[in-house]
Amino acid sequence: MIKDLMLMLVDGIGSFGYLGIFILMAMESSLIPIPSELVMPPAGYLAQQGIMNPWITILSGTTGSLAGAYANYYVARYLGRPVLFKYGKYFFISPDKLHRIERFFLRHGEISTFIGRLLPVVRHLISIPAGLSGMKHLRFSLYTLLGSLIWCSVLTWIGYTIGRNQELIVMYSKQAVIWASFGSCLLLIVYIFFRRCRVK
Repeated sequence: MIKDLMLMLVDGIGSFGYLGIFILMAMESSLIPIPSELVMPPAGYLAQQGIMNPWITILSGTTGSLAGAYANYYVARYLGRPVLFKYGKYFFISPDKLHRIERFFLRHGEISTFIGRLLPVVRHLISIPAGLSGMKHLRFSLYTLLGSLIWCSVLTWIGYTIGRNQELIVMYSKQAVIWASFGSCLLLIVYIFFRRCRVK
């Protein structure tokens, strides 16, 4: 089934080009469950075939990710925040919990947003607490772009290097997720260490 889906995405991306990559990655970064592992590697394969430019491919995926993340961010900041302050108690979300989220993101929003873009499932959701906390637009954009750029580059490189071999693409994409999770844990440990050193 994954093979058929990837072949369909190769054909679809080939037809819609960079706009197709942008739209699919925007959907992936919102709450629509389209794995980026099924979007960027086929685009990388098309770049390897000379049908697409690899740099524009990565740019399309990265900006699409930012657009989808901003959709969640804006909804959470300008709709979700007032609604939760008013009706959150009915869903066991008290104003105190919202204030704790806000305080956490004021202190750790940058690292949370950056790491969140590298992790499966989390990348779909990280924009929501960022929006609820009122994280600054510039900081949100910067760290979302950085994380998305790294992830889109890795997946595009996998497709560009491996080509049309779906089994290998799936295998290496899974390995990329594992390494991204491992690297994120290391980065988090380093971040916590330096934060504690600064406090001392």
